[in-house]
Amino acid sequence: MSAVVTSRREGALLYVALNRPEKRNAIHRELLLALIDAVAAAEREPEVRAVIVHGEGPVFSAGVDFGMLAGDLRGEPALPFRTLVGDMQAALSRLEAIEKPVIAALHRYVPGLGLELALACDFRIATTDCELGLPEVRVGLVPDVGGTTRLVRTVGYARAKDLILTGRMIGAAEALAIGLVNQVVPPGEHVAAAARLAEVIAANAPLAVGLAKRLVDLGSNVDKHTFLAMELLAQSVLLRSEDAREGARALAERRPPRFTGR
Repeated sequence: MSAVVTSRREGALLYVALNRPEKRNAIHRELLLALIDAVAAAEREPEVRAVIVHGEGPVFSAGVDFGMLAGDLRGEPALPFRTLVGDMQAALSRLEAIEKPVIAALHRYVPGLGLELALACDFRIATTDCELGLPEVRVGLVPDVGGTTRLVRTVGYARAKDLILTGRMIGAAEALAIGLVNQVVPPGEHVAAAARLAEVIAANAPLAVGLAKRLVDLGSNVDKHTFLAMELLAQSVLLRSEDAREGARALAERRPPRFTGR
């Protein structure tokens, strides 16, 4: 049996793929946990500077594997379902907290849990033929693996209500216009485009990139003065790093810096 998640490293980039093409990469608990484990492995590898998440086969992901929900939909005890969803919420929160940039390379179809996964990444690149949305209300459910929370924070209340309450799927052009995706590229070029973005980020000081990511994520929900204090604390840590000294030397010597992540 082939692995439901595969990974490969190329230089400073780690590519992690959903690998259930025969099931249109439908996501169940085991796949999601395996995906998070694969991405989290980047934290243990200093040479990895960025992660790209993509899907094998014709679509990024068809969303949730409804077979996983069968027990609860038959009216069996609710606690196992809540535990299941809690595990999946924790997994995406873990993905979001990784101090390395994670880029979702999306193609063709990204509904429900597929989009919730993408929303937990730092950047989303979509193909022009991509459709995205949270259609849970159409089957009597709500987005419950962080989709509601992260969509509001990504596109704002009004647009989030539009997408969640209508359950409609939108095209890549509209997704770009509302800030749901960062870039739109021709079909077949999403992974390469993600790699180009990742290489730009990977050239920067990794400690600074990691702390900047956490500052944005954590600071967006605090008051201005707390956010400013967080900036000062992060900067005081970075000023003592070897990378900051290397950055200053490289600037003075007019050469590209050689960052080590220390």
